[in-house]
Amino acid sequence: MNSEIKFHFLSNHQLSNNLSREQLNDLCTSANFRVADKGENIFFESDSDTRVFLVLKGVIKISEMSESGIEMIKEVIREGDFFGDITMNTYTSEVEYAVALTDDTVICSFNRIEFEAILNRNPMLAVNFAKHVGSKLRKLEHRHSNLVFHDVKTRLINFFKEWAFSEGTKSGNKIVLNNYLTHNDIAGLISTSRQSVTVLLNELKDSGLFNYSRKHIEISQNAFAIN
Repeated sequence: MNSEIKFHFLSNHQLSNNLSREQLNDLCTSANFRVADKGENIFFESDSDTRVFLVLKGVIKISEMSESGIEMIKEVIREGDFFGDITMNTYTSEVEYAVALTDDTVICSFNRIEFEAILNRNPMLAVNFAKHVGSKLRKLEHRHSNLVFHDVKTRLINFFKEWAFSEGTKSGNKIVLNNYLTHNDIAGLISTSRQSVTVLLNELKDSGLFNYSRKHIEISQNAFAIN
């Protein structure tokens, strides 16, 4: 990947808002770029070199493996977001890992100590980083409330509402999503079983509110009125 392509990807990331070309070049110089295929592991938290990762293209899931070998999805990280050691406290969990959900996923990573030095050199980048860390925390709080206070069907509807808001494309009276999640993935994200997700998706499909396939999801805007 040449320097101009690297610059292009970084300049379109949300952390790069209002950065000068010189500041972006500083980021490019310190970043390690990588392209990952669907299903490829990005990192294991037990790696000794703690890093901060920026998602420049594609989608990644962050998961943990339970003692019984069951995958628990903690978060889906989309283009323009970031993950890794964002608290800058070198905390590690031996069971956490990241996997690309889309082909040609582009990420860049920074050694934690190097990234702290970049933040110190670039106050605007530090402000952007702090704002988006706060935004991530609010999303996690909202997800926690959704898991605690709603039944499975409502959690599923709310999950699709948030997905449609962040990535959906309007087509007539429908919202269309490119589907990169399996029933297992969705079940992990809303804390239920794959069987429950399958039953509820079939129910929503029969009602005419959803049309679900492996590649695309079509959601009627009427589905957003369901509470």
